[in-house]
Amino acid sequence: MDLSILDKFWQLIDEKLQGWLEAGIKLLPNFIVAILLAMFFGLLAKYVGRGVRKVLHKGLESKQIADLLASIIKVLVLLTGLFIALEFLGLTGTVTSLLAGAGIIGLALGFAFQDMAENLIAGIAMGIRKPFQLGDVVEAENVFGTVITINLRNTLVETFFGQIEVVPNKILFRNVLTNYTTTGVRRIEVPVGISYADDPEKAAGAIEEAINACDFVIKKEETAVFAKEFADSSINLVVWFWIDYPGETSFMKARHIAVVEIKKALEKADILIPFPIRTLDFGAKGGEKLNTMLSEKESGEKSAEKSSSSENEK
Repeated sequence: MDLSILDKFWQLIDEKLQGWLEAGIKLLPNFIVAILLAMFFGLLAKYVGRGVRKVLHKGLESKQIADLLASIIKVLVLLTGLFIALEFLGLTGTVTSLLAGAGIIGLALGFAFQDMAENLIAGIAMGIRKPFQLGDVVEAENVFGTVITINLRNTLVETFFGQIEVVPNKILFRNVLTNYTTTGVRRIEVPVGISYADDPEKAAGAIEEAINACDFVIKKEETAVFAKEFADSSINLVVWFWIDYPGETSFMKARHIAVVEIKKALEKADILIPFPIRTLDFGAKGGEKLNTMLSEKESGEKSAEKSSSSENEK
C-alpha cells in the first residue's frame, strides 16, 4: 500500500478533528450559557406553573381546566428557554425546523382529533367564561338537569328523572343555554279556562288572591292573570307568579299547589271550569235555530198523525 495515501488520509482526519476542536472551543462559552439558560427556564417554568395553578384554582371551578392551563403555560416557558438556548448555539435552522415540524404535527392532529379538540377548547372557554357552575340547573337542546361535574371534554348533568347524562362541551358551548339558577328566581305559568257565562275580571281577582296567599310566592305585586284567547268551550286565562329557585318549595310542588288553589278559588267564586261542550245553533246570521227546527218537525209529525187518523175514521 502506498504510504503517501495513508498520510493524506490521516492528515485529512487530523484537520477535521482540529477544526471540530477549535469550533467546540469557540462555542464552549455559548454552550455553557445555553445550559445555564435551559436550567434557568426549567426552574422558571416550575415556579410559574405552580403560581399559575394556584391562581387558576381560585378563579376556576374545574381543577382539571386549571391544571391544563397551568401545564400549557409551563410548557410554553420551557419551549421559550429551549429556543433561546439553541439560538445561542447558532442553531437557527434547527429552531426553524422545529417550529415548522410542530406546526405540521399540530395541524395533522387537529384534523385527526377535530371533535375531541373542539370539546376541549369549548371546555376551556366555558371554564373561563363560567356560563354555569356546579349545582346549577341548565337547559340546552335536549339536556335539562343539574350540573354535577365539569370536565375538560364533557359535562355531567343529572336529569330530574335521576339519570346521568354525559354532555359533550361543544353542545353546551354552541347552542342557546338557559341557566335557571343564575337569577335565583323563576316564574311559573299555569293555564286555566273559565266558561263563557262567567266574568274574566272576577275570575282573575279570585285567582290572584288565592295565589298570593301561598307562602312560597314572591314578588306578589307581579302576580297576574291574563285572558289569553277564546277557545271552543272556554275563555282561556294564563296565571303568572314568581318563586325562589331553587328554594324550599320545588318547581313541581309549587305548580301543583297553585293548580289546586286556583280550582278551589274558582269553585268558591262559583266560576265554572268547563269541559268540552258542543252546541249546535243554526240561528247565526239569519238561519233557523235548532229548537225552532225541532219544533217545526214535531208540529209536522203531529199534523201528519192527525190527518192519518181522520182518514182512518172515514
